[in-house]
Amino acid sequence: MARGDTDTRPSEARQRLLATATRIFYAEGIHSVGVDRIIAEAKVTRATFYRHFPSKEDLILAYLREVHEMERGRVDAAIAANPSAVDPLLEIAGSIAQHIQSPGFRGCAFLNAAAEYPDTDNPVRQEIIAHRRWFLDTLTTLMAQVHPETADPAARHFVMLRDGAMAAGCLFDPSLVSDTFLQGVEGLLRINTERRASDSARS
Repeated sequence: MARGDTDTRPSEARQRLLATATRIFYAEGIHSVGVDRIIAEAKVTRATFYRHFPSKEDLILAYLREVHEMERGRVDAAIAANPSAVDPLLEIAGSIAQHIQSPGFRGCAFLNAAAEYPDTDNPVRQEIIAHRRWFLDTLTTLMAQVHPETADPAARHFVMLRDGAMAAGCLFDPSLVSDTFLQGVEGLLRINTERRASDSARS
């Protein structure tokens, strides 16, 4: 093994801590879970925890970044696999619907965290805002390929449909919520596709 290989490999203890925190924070909330429980379930020492995460807030930020990367990976894959205007948006919506119907679904990790961190100046809140800005910007870019003039409101509409579905999915029948969400997205895309066709016919 060349020198430096172990330096670039992610620490197994850090990965275990982050995986443990991701599971528990999402299932039970952030404020209700203490560092001692994370340490115990990850089976690491207190010194190991603080070597990787100097504070609980550092762990929370790492958790949110981990969830962001997972969501970004799914969105990037949908875009890469679908060069047309509408199909990436349909696939993103389909991925959201699958998540809503998955075992252990408990809503949106970022909306849940936002409810626990109302202070807009808090670094955790800033991480949430950054994630949501990325998602909205990505949808706006995709919607611009469907109908440039309505891209901004259409993207915001998609986000609101998504937020409503994520909130309702853990309160009501997730299958029905998913179907309603997908119908809403399909209708949104159909309306904006027809608007573009109408605008093109008039020009």
